[in-house]
Amino acid sequence: MPSIPTLETERLVLRPYRRDDFPAYVHLFADAEVTRFIGGVPFSREQAWARFLRQIGMWHYFGFGFFAIQERATGTFIGEAGFHDLHRVITPSIEGTMETGWALVPPAHGQGYATEAVAAALAWAKQSFPTLRRTCLIDVSNKASLRVATKLGFREVARTVYHGATVVILER
Repeated sequence: MPSIPTLETERLVLRPYRRDDFPAYVHLFADAEVTRFIGGVPFSREQAWARFLRQIGMWHYFGFGFFAIQERATGTFIGEAGFHDLHRVITPSIEGTMETGWALVPPAHGQGYATEAVAAALAWAKQSFPTLRRTCLIDVSNKASLRVATKLGFREVARTVYHGATVVILER
């Protein structure tokens, strides 16, 4: 399994998941505000476990994945950011790209943490996988995430429907 890096920013540490992150991970994805644009329904503990394992497994198969995000000052787990390739059945296809994503606990919203975390992950990705395309898939109603993506240089390339929701595909 490839070594998963730890990235540090002024306020955050992006690091490999640890098993003891799971209770906070369950709490993150049980929050209706967090899942509003990620399927629209809070995750059960079992669903959170499957996602948790998927995020870790991405590193094994692709050499990239999601990082756990913790605040440097407190050591508190506040979310995740990184990359996956989910082999989504969607047109146009984004399979084979580093699909960029993030999710933060509501108290961390609006503080610039998403932009800071994803910027660090993107810098790592540029160095580690310079030829792979970076994409995002964001619900058209998720204005906050669309703002983050735009700040980070993503631009809309298509709109389509995915699982009944209108989404924007962006590329950087």
